[in-house]
Amino acid sequence: MTSDALTTAIAQFGDPRGYLAVASIGLPPRSAVEALTADLAAWAVADRDPQGYDPVIARTRAHYARLVGVPESRVAQGSQTSVLTATVAAAVPDGAEVVVADGDFSSIVFPFLQRRGIRVRSVPLEALAASVGDDTWLVAFSLVQSGTGVVADVAAIRQAAGRTGTFTFCDVTQAAGVHPVDAALFDVTVCHSYKWLCAPRGVAFMTLSERIDAQLTPVQAGWYAGDDVWQSVYGPTMHLAQDARRFDVSPAWQAWIGAEQSIGLFAGLDIAEVWERTAGLGDQLCEALGIPQQHQAIVTWPDASGHELRTLIESGIRVSGRAGRLRASFHLWNDERDVAAVVTALRG
Repeated sequence: MTSDALTTAIAQFGDPRGYLAVASIGLPPRSAVEALTADLAAWAVADRDPQGYDPVIARTRAHYARLVGVPESRVAQGSQTSVLTATVAAAVPDGAEVVVADGDFSSIVFPFLQRRGIRVRSVPLEALAASVGDDTWLVAFSLVQSGTGVVADVAAIRQAAGRTGTFTFCDVTQAAGVHPVDAALFDVTVCHSYKWLCAPRGVAFMTLSERIDAQLTPVQAGWYAGDDVWQSVYGPTMHLAQDARRFDVSPAWQAWIGAEQSIGLFAGLDIAEVWERTAGLGDQLCEALGIPQQHQAIVTWPDASGHELRTLIESGIRVSGRAGRLRASFHLWNDERDVAAVVTALRG
């Protein structure tokens, strides 16, 4: 039985039948569209100023902190996960090893590959925990794999990292908003909110444990990283925030107007209930197509030629193709009618 909170949230998205591409880009709730429209109208008549966005950003940070289970003081904000990841990559000691998962998303792999003087070792996701050694400084992975929807074995990875004192880095972009996330389990998490959190692009987050905080340098510090933001706009005197805000980058203001509504909506939901609903639809689709159930909100199957992808798109069903596989992703607005539409299009 669907809770009242989830029923109300579903109604925010109207009836976008056939949209199974949230793993590529989410859809905005009605409240986000209304807030953005109002903000643009105010901007157009000169009724906006930069300082007015600060409370919006603060409230959105608080929503995200509540969603992932950490204090606000441990949350930094940015605009892209690759930029936030680069801050961590810059902190890896010379000669140290970073272990990543084969086929993981480039934004959390490339920044480490660009670091000279460190060793980056890529292993299969299922071998990630076993590959953490005494000389592994950091293990980096996505909680939910973008290409396949597979959920990482967090318990095994954390246990292995705990034995060796290895730092843990987890990208929750394909998880936050659909799969329960406890950012306190990891030394670092990064997340872009334009997918399952249904926010405008340009709003990303990084959470930091106390253990790794002291290892990092805010190499991209700007005026918004200041302890008193509006007193930090001119140098050379620098007084950065004492908490994770010192890693903040200058915000894309309008994007945060929509993000406050979207992330606030998901912060008020039982995400375990969301996962049960979406992964259940994924299993229904697997059963109907005669493929093994994946128990995931993202369902994939081989489609190297792209024939089935084209068939679905021509039938008005929005899905995506990744790494030679067709990718269908279910979120709040989807239901059994979407499962039936995919089967009808593919099986006639």
